[in-house]
Amino acid sequence: MEYVDRVGALDNNEKEKPFMELPRGVLIDRDAVPRVGEVCRKFHLSGTGLIVCDRITRKIAGEAVRESLDGRGFETEIIEIEGATDHSTDIVREFVKEQGNFFLLGVGGGRAIDVAKYVAYVEDLEFISIPTAASHDGIASSRASIEMDGRKKSIMAKAPLGVIADVGIIAESPYRLLASGCADIISNCTAVMDWKLAHRLKDVPFSEYAASLSEMTAKLLMDRAEDIRASLPESVRIVLKALVSSSVAMSIAGSSRPASGSEHMFAHALDAVAERPALHGEETGVGTIMMMYLHGGDWKRIRDSLLTIGAPVDAKSLGVSDEEVIQALLMAHRIRPERYTILGSGLEEKAAWKIARTTQVID
Repeated sequence: MEYVDRVGALDNNEKEKPFMELPRGVLIDRDAVPRVGEVCRKFHLSGTGLIVCDRITRKIAGEAVRESLDGRGFETEIIEIEGATDHSTDIVREFVKEQGNFFLLGVGGGRAIDVAKYVAYVEDLEFISIPTAASHDGIASSRASIEMDGRKKSIMAKAPLGVIADVGIIAESPYRLLASGCADIISNCTAVMDWKLAHRLKDVPFSEYAASLSEMTAKLLMDRAEDIRASLPESVRIVLKALVSSSVAMSIAGSSRPASGSEHMFAHALDAVAERPALHGEETGVGTIMMMYLHGGDWKRIRDSLLTIGAPVDAKSLGVSDEEVIQALLMAHRIRPERYTILGSGLEEKAAWKIARTTQVID
């Protein structure tokens, strides 16, 4: 699958947005889902709550969200999607246009949230994010990853009015998803370094506040890497707060720059070339190891933090081949040519092999 990130002129031209979109409220707690109706009333939402989920997340939390909304007097509808695709967004948009006044609730690990936040953006509706896993920082951001015409696109979306994260539900999700979310946060380290480099060399707009928040979030998580364990509610709290913080940094910047640089370009390239791509956060984590090496930074600390958490650190643990890693490294600079990073105009093949071998990503 080809990855394209060329939708949304403001972001692609590296311009700042004239305003910041931030969540008005964030609830991270055990048994948070039964309080969805209460939170929606506090936000003074009106109309019908349209719950966007898939078949699995409907069982995990979707029906419970509906019950909570019903209990607070809201009319509700549920629509199941099969993936974060243009087909899914079209279905939801048609439903919204035909049926009346809605606010959207995305219930899922990523796909349902992406579809809901994108439809909320194009139809100018309010949106509540209800993650069932903590696998990446999209739970509170104003970007969505949608497959359109067979190509994966990162596009402008609606930042959530609120985030409601049920620690109990997320703690029961596969630990691999939580570790992937950690890796996505740690990737902020090289994203900010790329941003600073682009600011110095290309005069790209730069926000000290956004950069500092993003760096601090990654550092705090690495400092607490030993506290991240499977099935522990406190581990989930740590990661969720970091994911929301990372999303806020992007909102302050008016761009994904604080959390997306060369390491994400590598990840998206790997998605395009790998026969069986890994999770997004897992790929960005491995990319961060190699990009930190290119920046001349402490790539070993990145690697050690990922190992401690239990996230992949090499091609084998990603489930991809050495050749796919090299191919992704060689094409990564072309993923977002308008976004300047340490990759510059691209790597020579010998250099790519050296980088991957030196950082122990391949044997």
